[in-house]
Amino acid sequence: MRNPTTTLAAQGRNLLIILITIALLVAINTLFNDYIVRVISTVFVFMILAVSYNLINGVTGQLSLEPNGFVAVGAYVTALFILSSDSKLDMFEMAAPSPFILLLHASFLPALLISGLCAAALAVCLAFPVFRVRGDYLAIVTLGFGFIIKILAINNPQITNGAIGLNDIPQQPHLLFWCGLIALLATGMILQLVWSKYGRMMKAIRDDEDAAIAMGINTFRIKTCAFATSAFFEGIGGGLLASLLTTISPGLFDFMLTFQLLIIIVLGGLGSTTGALLGTIVVVGSGEWLRFLDQPLSLFGHDLGSYPGLRMVVFSLLLLLIMLFAREGLFGKKEVWQLRKGSRHDSK
Repeated sequence: MRNPTTTLAAQGRNLLIILITIALLVAINTLFNDYIVRVISTVFVFMILAVSYNLINGVTGQLSLEPNGFVAVGAYVTALFILSSDSKLDMFEMAAPSPFILLLHASFLPALLISGLCAAALAVCLAFPVFRVRGDYLAIVTLGFGFIIKILAINNPQITNGAIGLNDIPQQPHLLFWCGLIALLATGMILQLVWSKYGRMMKAIRDDEDAAIAMGINTFRIKTCAFATSAFFEGIGGGLLASLLTTISPGLFDFMLTFQLLIIIVLGGLGSTTGALLGTIVVVGSGEWLRFLDQPLSLFGHDLGSYPGLRMVVFSLLLLLIMLFAREGLFGKKEVWQLRKGSRHDSK
């Protein structure tokens, strides 16, 4: 039985973390310009996507390549709910919007929740055929799902406006706060799940699924739980991304989005939630911070000219160096607070 004093201390710690996060968000919004605020908001959105993708891919050990599909579902559902009927009528050019689409309307937060629930429900339905296979076959099946969502978005203009996509999506005021708070909430909930008995069963499936079955673990139920939870937060992240960008199209949700998230969680360490957070800062943040390399360069007053694409060359070299010296990612399978404990254990 849990000690009431320990529970009270944990609640106090969680409240302190929330207050510190709110104070940091207020400081960021006050001290920095719109460009930096937008970059930080993007980092928070990708944190949500990374920690949720890490749950199914890193913690549970299922090589899934589906997040772009669930992000697309969340983005389109949120956009269709927060757009007004008049905006939809003016926007849809390839075909008249469906009457059902015109009836959809909700405020921002309920729209995000509905987006997450739609993605989670779709994940539960997909779990029945998807988890009949393992390993590379699972990767191929989930990769196909992402392509199917993109094709459906293009070929159903009465719902998604086809290849043109949705424009003039209302941007929620103080979006930085919502991105930061939801990123904190998603990270906290996923960590609680990882620390629970369900998280231990997920890790058992990752390490040896046949042994987990022999121990009586219902592997299909646990994998479905991880898949649906991951899809729920990916749907919410997609809704935040739609509001942040104010425009979405099927091309935004191709395999490169999944590939970027895969780089993030591998760089941070497969199975490490805090590693996924640091990987997001390194990948998404560095991509913006190195943007000056694409501009005309000068050294000690000498004009060196412009080298378009130099940013990606330097960024790729940085990733290469990190992976050469950190074969299991920055944190491996550990969390940040376990690194010092692990080093002490190793030294003994």
